[in-house]
Amino acid sequence: MRRGLLCLFLATLTLACARADEAGPGATIVVFNKTAPDSAGLAKFYAQQRSIPQDQVVGLGCSTAEEISREEYDADIAEPLRKMFKDRGWWTLRDAPDNKQVVASRKIKFVALIKGMPLKIRSTTATYPGDQWGQGPIATHNESCVDSELSTLPFFSRQISGIISNPYFQSFRPISEFEGVAPLLVCRLDGPTVSVVRRMITDSIATEKTGLWGRAYVDGSRNVANGFQIGDKWMAQIVQDLHKVGVPVVYDDLPAVFPDGYPVTDCSLYFGWYAGGICGPFASGNFRFLPGAIAVHIHSFSANTLRDPGANWAAPLLMHGAAATLGNVYEPYLQLTPYLDVFNERLLRGLTFGESAYMSLGGLSWMTTIVGDPLYRPFAAWQQTDPTKPPTGDWRVYHDFAVKNKSKPEAEYLQLARQTAARTRNGAMTEDLGSIQARDGNFQGATALYQQARATYPKRDDIIRVVLEEADAWIKLNKRRKAIELAHGVLKIVSPDLPSVPLLQKIGEEPAVAPQPTQPH
Repeated sequence: MRRGLLCLFLATLTLACARADEAGPGATIVVFNKTAPDSAGLAKFYAQQRSIPQDQVVGLGCSTAEEISREEYDADIAEPLRKMFKDRGWWTLRDAPDNKQVVASRKIKFVALIKGMPLKIRSTTATYPGDQWGQGPIATHNESCVDSELSTLPFFSRQISGIISNPYFQSFRPISEFEGVAPLLVCRLDGPTVSVVRRMITDSIATEKTGLWGRAYVDGSRNVANGFQIGDKWMAQIVQDLHKVGVPVVYDDLPAVFPDGYPVTDCSLYFGWYAGGICGPFASGNFRFLPGAIAVHIHSFSANTLRDPGANWAAPLLMHGAAATLGNVYEPYLQLTPYLDVFNERLLRGLTFGESAYMSLGGLSWMTTIVGDPLYRPFAAWQQTDPTKPPTGDWRVYHDFAVKNKSKPEAEYLQLARQTAARTRNGAMTEDLGSIQARDGNFQGATALYQQARATYPKRDDIIRVVLEEADAWIKLNKRRKAIELAHGVLKIVSPDLPSVPLLQKIGEEPAVAPQPTQPH
């Protein structure tokens, strides 16, 4: 009996290891630029940290520029890699109709491009064999991101204008279980400096051991222009999905982004749009994300370069401590950017960063770069929580409560949540419950919860953020005097050079009245 159990245990362990290898280090290649300084060293470092076999670390001789021509991409990157996949048995091919070849089986699912590899392919006006232009603005574009173009390598397509539909879009299956020809999940470990990239790697690996805990900040834009409403729908859905698993959310759905001086603390997730460059509290020299944080801001050129630490959004977010981001190297059109609600939901399911990102993309051979460790699973540890052990810490208490009580009716859930937050003196949970009440229009209930939260929080910036939220609720209750008194009480005891002081001073100011247009004579 003991021998049988031992054999069963070993068989199960072997199967589990095989499955892990199919979706992890054994299924990953690391690609560096042999002509770029530090690229080989970073590739070796990443492979060692992730236990990726040495024969799956490969160097290519290509341009060190971020932008290359289509001819350079084909000759120096795509064709050498396609040959390598065949020669090394990373995929097997079979003949198909019309003298085409298709991938019959594949070992490699993930590709990590290392800093030094080109980022984007400029447009070409030359005739490209096998390409066809279509009608409309999308089908006439042939510039693209190197990552996105490489993801289509298994399709053996010569179509470079427009997009190639992504068969993995909105999937729920890990890439190792996906049937049919799937894209390569190409991500890049890149950023303004070598030290930033090394930190991205180590933070991701360290964070996934216990899970990514912290607060989410979601910034909508209330853009009602035709074709733009979808962005705010993504943001609203993200907030709902985070609440389902007990992640506290600060949600700003006003047209402006979070203002300068806004107290952003313990930020593990950030989703926002639609400003041209990093701004608000995220641009402050003192701001840092929590280790392992994922931060994304939608803008047409958010990742036009990854080398300038202050340009656009992607590079600055990484400079401020984010471990991963998504961005656009050229104009993508909003509907062809990552569906951030899908991306966030798949991450919460415990899937990898690479899987979640590609599940969120409707089109390939396009403009999105996926910057981060493709194997990073920020929430996988959440799936392995021991139910026999009581949770500790504000983040875990809230998450544990939300998961255990998610099936209860809303009124009962909120009542139990308030009791749990009060009993455990959980400031993050209490503040979040107040925000939920405010979004539901119950501003009176929100003020009571905000008061409870600020009495619980020990840190100044958390208290000030809740004061700002509570004051907003009082104003919406038409009790502006209460809001002013609250703000003045805080201003009396904080340093006048505190970045959030102007925000407190603005409380109670009447909104500016837009000038009326003059009538024509």
